[in-house]
Amino acid sequence: MSRYKRFRLDRLSDYPLAGRPSKVAVSDFGRPLKSDSLSEFLESLPRVLAGDRLRRLADRIAAARRRRRGLIWGFGGHVVKVGLGPLLIDLMERGYVTALATNGSGLIHDFEIALCGKTSEDVEAQLQQGDFGMARETGVELNQAINRGARDDLGIGESAARWMENLSLEHSDCSIFLQAYRRGIPVTVHVAYGTDIIHNHPLASGEATGKGTQIDFQIFTHQVAQLHDGGVYVNLGSAVLLPEVFLKAVSLVRNGGAELTDFSTANLDFIQHYRPLQNVVQRPVTGSGEGIALTGHHEIMLPLLAAFLTVKEAAHD
Repeated sequence: MSRYKRFRLDRLSDYPLAGRPSKVAVSDFGRPLKSDSLSEFLESLPRVLAGDRLRRLADRIAAARRRRRGLIWGFGGHVVKVGLGPLLIDLMERGYVTALATNGSGLIHDFEIALCGKTSEDVEAQLQQGDFGMARETGVELNQAINRGARDDLGIGESAARWMENLSLEHSDCSIFLQAYRRGIPVTVHVAYGTDIIHNHPLASGEATGKGTQIDFQIFTHQVAQLHDGGVYVNLGSAVLLPEVFLKAVSLVRNGGAELTDFSTANLDFIQHYRPLQNVVQRPVTGSGEGIALTGHHEIMLPLLAAFLTVKEAAHD
């Protein structure tokens, strides 16, 4: 027993998620391009700098799909709450995704959207009254999922998706986790303990969370090994955690004796931070492969990239 006092969680109060003011609803979400209506616009973009880099990234993703190479999309929670779940789900359906990775906030936003069609609380307002992060269903359901999954030797991503599959979720069609689970596509969750609102909950177990995220790291590393010879890893909006996880996975694959060369990486974010540039765009592909950095808002850049893939697919078919 530790000699130090711990903050007690048994006196905390929560509230129904449906009653919490949220800044984003499914009615605000983007929608995948279903026709070639943007081809003329895309063709008109300059073939210099970012216009050229966006085309090259689309070319590499399309080539990886044709050659059945790894296509891994890492995403932060912001990508989910700005309404890009339907686009990632559409990319899954069309064969442009072999694995996904996110942090704890990505899981939380995805669950809340699936459950009640909204997410993204007003942190400033909620924090002042001690209500930030205390939505009842988010803390209860996700911690139960993680705890049960750890007992069954499952990673957090698979644990959460399996749990969600058995809930009555009004917006399950918008859940990246559920739609990936139903297609057999792994979604891994990489957690720094204490950073996510569900860690505030009395049901939170550091032991289960640590075990689950360790399993997910091993699953993710296996997927990284599939990038060799033509695969693509795209980092969407994770400034620290996923770039660090990706770099360690690359090192593990190579240390284990597997060849991991001739693949592409990309970082899409509205600010180019140090770690994504070093750990995604530069270091892993040094001497072999290409790293691409594209600066812009996710809610614009990902639909543009998806549109390029739609146009290329139509032209190839």
